[in-house]
Amino acid sequence: AICFYFQVHQPYRLKKFRIFDIGQKGEYFNDDSGTDLDNKFILKKVADKCYRPMNNLLLELLKKYPDFKISFSFSGITLEQLEKDAPDVLDLFKKMVDTGRVEVLAETYYHSLACLYSSVEFISQVEKHKKKIKEIFGIQPKIFRNTELIYNDSLAPLIKEMGFEGVLAEGAEDILSWRSPNFVYQTAGEDLKLLLKNYRLSDDIAFRFSSREWSEFPLTAEKYADWLTAVNGSGDIVNLFMDYETFGEHQWADSGIFDFMRSLPAEVYKRTDNSFLTPSEVIKKIPTREEISFPRWVSWADVERDLSAWCSNEMQSAALERVYALESLIQNINSKKLLEDWRRLQTSDHFYYMCVKWFADGDVHKYFNPYNSPYDAFITFMNALTDLELKANQLLKDKEKTLIKKKSKIDSTKKTSRSNLVKSKKIGKIKRKK
Repeated sequence: AICFYFQVHQPYRLKKFRIFDIGQKGEYFNDDSGTDLDNKFILKKVADKCYRPMNNLLLELLKKYPDFKISFSFSGITLEQLEKDAPDVLDLFKKMVDTGRVEVLAETYYHSLACLYSSVEFISQVEKHKKKIKEIFGIQPKIFRNTELIYNDSLAPLIKEMGFEGVLAEGAEDILSWRSPNFVYQTAGEDLKLLLKNYRLSDDIAFRFSSREWSEFPLTAEKYADWLTAVNGSGDIVNLFMDYETFGEHQWADSGIFDFMRSLPAEVYKRTDNSFLTPSEVIKKIPTREEISFPRWVSWADVERDLSAWCSNEMQSAALERVYALESLIQNINSKKLLEDWRRLQTSDHFYYMCVKWFADGDVHKYFNPYNSPYDAFITFMNALTDLELKANQLLKDKEKTLIKKKSKIDSTKKTSRSNLVKSKKIGKIKRKK
């Protein structure tokens, strides 16, 4: 069986926030320059190149093949942007979900790294995301997918506690050892099913599809269907997990990616013992093999499949530690606006832009980076974060002043009341003497 999962995510990119902008009561995410920092501009571009054509293609396939099934997860901030600036795209996603053959998974609302720094914030974001999915699609997610497929054993109890039945993770070779990613496993110590990405077959589409240097170029639907079918007999499920923007944005239309996807289901069905399942169907229909432990943090990013895409240099560490150090302050001031800005600053993309890796991974980071360099990304982020902290501290001071004034007023009222009571008693005594 084949399980397709697509991640749909667009961050709120920070505008160029200079040191001179600190303390000027500015906004952080409202660039309107028509460049790669303009969130509305980027969403329109990606919607035109990927979301609209691919959504229509998948609707066509769902109509043509009654057993064709896929799954998605959407970051909450992407859903916000679609609601505001591309509602027709969101309607197409809803139409797919309404077929009953498209599953929607849960994740962190802000596509954050909160799981590494604050379990309270992590759970809060997941619960907020679940509410958003219910509000838009009318469903309750049963499967969890963490930001960038980040996972280790410590997350399993939290995921289970939030009511999920399964979780997606990267099929990293050092974790699997001699095992195959093409089976259903169980998380260590918890009754939680584990679906592991077949990264070779997934990346053949996501990264290598249009590479003329690849020995298998060009990749045809016939060839790929043969590879998928070859798993039969040595595996139960092929988990194909990738960014949805693969189609049309990362792999352009002229690469033939849409034609490939249009032809793939037919080629898969031509071969025996093939089917498509959603993640929930996988954990119900396919028996669990054994328990697997993830002692280290694993992700689907870069060749290391670890956290180094976001946490490998001093800039990233400083930015991450500082943003999460503000948690108590932000929660105490009770400001919806600053809470929202703080959470948008947690989005993993900000720290990805600060990565200074070289070679193949460095090229990928550079491709996605809207800033001139990782250092520009760091400076912009820290300037915005400093401004946010100033606003928060000022609100806290104002709140304390207000409380002091209220207390002073209450004390004054009590003092006046006591004074009036004493006067009243004295007058009463004088009257009785007369």
